[in-house]
Amino acid sequence: MDLIFHTWPWYVSGFLIGMIMLCLLYFGKSFGMSSNLRSMCAMVGAGRYTSFFNFDWKSQRWNLVVVLGAMLGGFVAVNYMSDASNIAINPITIEALASLGIDAPDGKLLPNSLFGNQTFENPKNILILLIGGVLIGFGSRYAGGCTSGHAISGMSNLQLPSLKAVIGFFIGGLIMVHLLFPLIF
Repeated sequence: MDLIFHTWPWYVSGFLIGMIMLCLLYFGKSFGMSSNLRSMCAMVGAGRYTSFFNFDWKSQRWNLVVVLGAMLGGFVAVNYMSDASNIAINPITIEALASLGIDAPDGKLLPNSLFGNQTFENPKNILILLIGGVLIGFGSRYAGGCTSGHAISGMSNLQLPSLKAVIGFFIGGLIMVHLLFPLIF
């Protein structure tokens, strides 16, 4: 049981993701989280207003189970498996975050000042979350998928657009962390 309740090494998680990808390839399926948003919009009838949502969402039901599994897995991980004792955060990272007014995670994986309940008490943080959510939604739609779809599914299928999208995701992440994040916080 000790193995289950600690962070898994990258080679175990990576191997399991690879096995899932082989199964998806065998059954002719593609993986991605942002495509589920399209399916959910189609389920509630958005196809009556926009042709983009007018498709057979029932053929994607299996992928909706992936979303439910991710939500359930996140709940279980946070409430029953969040042992941060084997995670070592670089002191330079802690110092850099402290210079921006962000506390170091105390016995947790995430700083409370960014991910705690008090985040929702500040209108600036709510605005940042709303703008960030819209930008992520627009970006994943513009890129034809999200990071999981392109990086895991698209690149394992050797798709050049997925490689370009993943390179763009990394460049965007670097710009955000090194240029925009210090300006926002």
